[in-house]
Amino acid sequence: MTDCDGAGAQTPLQLYESLTAQGDQVRVLKTAKADKGEIESAVQLLLKLKLEYKQATGQDYKAGCPPPENLTVPDNAPAAEGATNEDEVNPWSVTTNNAKGVDYDKLILRFGSSKIDKELVDRIEKVSGQKPHRFLRRGIFFSHRDMHQVLDSYEKHKSFYLYTGRGPSSEAMHMGHLIPFIFTKWLQDVFDIPLVVQLTDDEKYLWKDLSVDECHRFAVENAKDIIACGFDVNKTFIFSDLDYMGSSPQFYRNVVKIQKHVTFNQVKGIFGFTDSDCIGKISFPAIQAAPSFSNSFPHIFGDRKDIQCLIPCAIDQDPYFRMTRDVAPRIGYPKPALLHSTFFPALQGAQTKMSASDANSSIFLTDTPKQIKNKINKHAFSGGQDTVEEHRQLGGNAEVDVSFMYLTFFLEDDEQLEKIRQDYTSGALLTGELKKLLVETLQPMIATHQERRKQVTEELVKQFMTPRPLHFNF
Repeated sequence: MTDCDGAGAQTPLQLYESLTAQGDQVRVLKTAKADKGEIESAVQLLLKLKLEYKQATGQDYKAGCPPPENLTVPDNAPAAEGATNEDEVNPWSVTTNNAKGVDYDKLILRFGSSKIDKELVDRIEKVSGQKPHRFLRRGIFFSHRDMHQVLDSYEKHKSFYLYTGRGPSSEAMHMGHLIPFIFTKWLQDVFDIPLVVQLTDDEKYLWKDLSVDECHRFAVENAKDIIACGFDVNKTFIFSDLDYMGSSPQFYRNVVKIQKHVTFNQVKGIFGFTDSDCIGKISFPAIQAAPSFSNSFPHIFGDRKDIQCLIPCAIDQDPYFRMTRDVAPRIGYPKPALLHSTFFPALQGAQTKMSASDANSSIFLTDTPKQIKNKINKHAFSGGQDTVEEHRQLGGNAEVDVSFMYLTFFLEDDEQLEKIRQDYTSGALLTGELKKLLVETLQPMIATHQERRKQVTEELVKQFMTPRPLHFNF
């Protein structure tokens, strides 16, 4: 689904993807016998998108037939207001011209997901019996697919399992990489359920200028950081695709089933692949989809294929799982549910997400206290005024200030965070003082993580990454 007002800013390929997602949404609503008004609204939006697609491409929308790669928008195509401000969000690139970051409300409409509202947060609290995680309270996890269905089943004593992942492209992970794992650990603890963590070292080999051995080594190193987050070894299986694909016939069988039900045109439309991309890239989405199905892990779930999967991930990974959810019923499996997070901003501002290849864009988990302090003081984008006098008079803009954004992710106390926001906005708190608060928050947090990582032995990594039964009650 897409935002009507911003659809014209999309490329023909993006419009095609939005249309496909909206068509899927209409079918889901009709199958679920949703409220007539909701179905009618979704159908009207679908019709409007089809009209915009025809205006932009000069041809009618046809499912499974994305527009040619070299298609240009006709000169007479309508240009939407603010077209230059359209966000780009896909598994490999996240960019926006807005200093506040990506417009997540528009992204929800464009992707066809549902907003995590107060009602859902309250329900998670009720069902779990625990205070909602700060990521939920503050809208950091902001979008979902079928979370109400997961909670319905859980209330009927039908459990679920968690699946998240990491693409290991370097030895050191940065703070942004921790977000899904911090939240996934909370979910594992409060719901007492098993977790599978996919390390896509095969993906990194296909996309990066790295050797197979390098990618596998990065996977093992990243596993140490993941383990240091405190996951329960008795309920967690971490696996490298390069290892597990060759040792699990059921996993590979699911990969093949998925591959059979997705056309080349579909993956081109969803992921933007071109004729010059290697065939490994084109087939990879099926590998990322396979952990969504419980019988891909016979050592954990046996031959059961009815256990629903819940995937906490950043919203840029959603295209993989829109594809997965489309395929699931056609091969007899339940659709995975999702919880989407916002992006962790680069130090230079929220226009892009952090990059493991740019040391100054990120706070890495290997950084020393001095490096953390220097990076924040030198590179963290400020929402403050040019002079102390102006700042005292006009106040700062917390919505674009990276130090305040980082505190929103990592400072636990809601009242303290609100006090900081008010003081910064009023001018009572200076930019240097705000950065100092962030330094004092991150230094002990990262030092604690580094100590935990030191305790992660090679034997413990092997234990986490060995296929084995997990302890849980279903």
